[in-house]
Amino acid sequence: MSATLSASALLAVPLAPLAGSLLAGLFGTKFGGNRFGRRASHSMTILGVFIAFVISAMTLKSVVVDGARFNATIYEWMMVGGIKMEVGFLVDGLTAMMMCVVTFVSLMVHIYTIGYMEEDEGYNRFFAYISLFTFSMLMLVMSNNMLQLFFGWEAVGLVSYLLIGFWYNKPSAIFANLKAFLVNRVGDFGFILGIGLIAAYAGTLNYAEAFAKGGELAKLSFPGTDWMLITVICICLFIGAMGKSAQFPLHVWLPDSMEGPTPISALIHAATMVTAGIFMVARMSPLFELSDTALSFVLVIGAITALFMGFLGIIQNDIKRVVAYSTLSQLGYMTVALGASAYSVAVFHLMTHAFFKALLFLGAGSVIIGMHHNQDIRWMGGVRKYMPITWITSLLGSLALIGTPFFAGFYSKDSIIEAVHESHLWGAGFAYWAVLAGVFVTAFYSFRMYFLVFHGKERYDQNPDAHHHEPDAEPDHGHHDDHSTPHESPWVVWLPLVLLAIPSVVIGYMTIDPMLYGEFFKDAIFIDAGKHHAMNELAEAFHGPLAMALHGLTAPPFWLALAGVVLAWYMYLVNPALPEAIKRAFGPIYRLLENKYYMDWINEHLIARGTRALGTGLWKGGDQGIIDGAIVDGSWRTIGRAAGVIRWMQSGYIYHYAFAMLLGIFILMTYFVWFNR
Repeated sequence: MSATLSASALLAVPLAPLAGSLLAGLFGTKFGGNRFGRRASHSMTILGVFIAFVISAMTLKSVVVDGARFNATIYEWMMVGGIKMEVGFLVDGLTAMMMCVVTFVSLMVHIYTIGYMEEDEGYNRFFAYISLFTFSMLMLVMSNNMLQLFFGWEAVGLVSYLLIGFWYNKPSAIFANLKAFLVNRVGDFGFILGIGLIAAYAGTLNYAEAFAKGGELAKLSFPGTDWMLITVICICLFIGAMGKSAQFPLHVWLPDSMEGPTPISALIHAATMVTAGIFMVARMSPLFELSDTALSFVLVIGAITALFMGFLGIIQNDIKRVVAYSTLSQLGYMTVALGASAYSVAVFHLMTHAFFKALLFLGAGSVIIGMHHNQDIRWMGGVRKYMPITWITSLLGSLALIGTPFFAGFYSKDSIIEAVHESHLWGAGFAYWAVLAGVFVTAFYSFRMYFLVFHGKERYDQNPDAHHHEPDAEPDHGHHDDHSTPHESPWVVWLPLVLLAIPSVVIGYMTIDPMLYGEFFKDAIFIDAGKHHAMNELAEAFHGPLAMALHGLTAPPFWLALAGVVLAWYMYLVNPALPEAIKRAFGPIYRLLENKYYMDWINEHLIARGTRALGTGLWKGGDQGIIDGAIVDGSWRTIGRAAGVIRWMQSGYIYHYAFAMLLGIFILMTYFVWFNR
């Protein structure tokens, strides 16, 4: 590719997955008469995503090596009050990296799905959905304006709704997708308010034009208040990120979304959709840098999510939910980095996390297949010798997740901890201790799951639900097997695990220098180094990835992670009676965690019921009482009564009219005489 990227080639990146989705969705389902079979449907969608990945990789090479950039309108829709509505692409280091992450993980998930969804009735429909999701996410990350950003934002939300409720005959899945949809609408309300404020005061939806007017926006106050307008804008935008990236208290939808098939957990809830909020805040860094108040808000919300969602992972027994709460915690880490103005570190962790968390989700799915759809880790154990490939790749993913030196997660997670430590924003002290404590918590619940699944005594034959599915278990996708012992998954399932394990180990070592301390994000991310110097402090202390890893072996995060692993080993392999004793001793705390801090109870019994009561009051009192009763019905009743009086007066008799005239003259004479005395 030349230094000027081709608009046609860039357009092919989102359109190739869209074409595959349309073909599989229209002709591979009942809607189109089932003209395409399973092989044709998965071949077309995989080909579309593969084309997108190849072009994305070529684009990344051109951006990094040749310094190529692209920022132009592809299609102008209309002009409204001087604001241009357009489809346009902005390709720089941030976009090119996101394009590669989205397409590579999506490609792995597409291949994995061939084995995982084998013989599922909705096979073709599932491929159409995940390919459509890939298109939506690419439109989001490639946009150069907020209208297209919002289109992609809502499109990924819609497709995630379809995927979470993919098994629409399962009540828990329908509840989960409705919950995800409604909670995201709360965040999206704030998001569209932020975009609206930018459009109103900056007069544009284009990124570059809006960022150029950031200085003017920073001088304005929000009408009727003493609040800075830029602070209100940034907090509104971040509320959108709180919904999409599952930050406290809008996190409640993500664990329930595990009701969808495992492949979408890897694609949507680990690598792409939930990282959209992180990407958006990084893209909006020129605005966020203008408000320390907004950055502190981001910092504290991220710290709460990172630590307290990690605690919930400790008591989970469903293998997918353990990984889900891990995702929540790691998203909190990324958000903390954003609040510390270490945007490049947040995006770096986004990238490394995408690989090892997709690996862990797909590894969990492989275990579910091998364990004949048992998802309860209490009834596993000793799986290592039956599923060697799944075991070794899951171990590599777990080591990356806990931040083991030389693994990908180490470079990004330790950089976050150090960036927060160097920050002087309000809330940075709490955030530092939260992310530091989160290292121990992450290691403990990660290796609790690892030891219970792959090591120790075999317990799969003791499962009380061995001969029938648990209520929350995934449906059987056609993996019929008469044997009760675990077995390794087919190659289409374990091959993506191997391919994801490679970057989970090496990608951090290879990319930390250019991404954090080089010019990889030079045109994409803006930091006011005079006010926020965390990245400068990190750069001064960085002496290469090898030196960083060696130093990491003596740093507190490593020893905290090691302590978490050792404690998990002791409690679940050496002394398995200890966890039950701790549970009995700390019953109230366990119940608090088991009930997820009662956030669901608050949402369902206070907020939802309060909203219903308010809605009923507005309906009964406002709509029926005031609008229908007083205004609509009251007006015609008043007119009817007035008309009745007038009809009575218009009798048609002359002597009635003569009497009325005389009476009127008498009243007028009395009035004038009385007031002219």
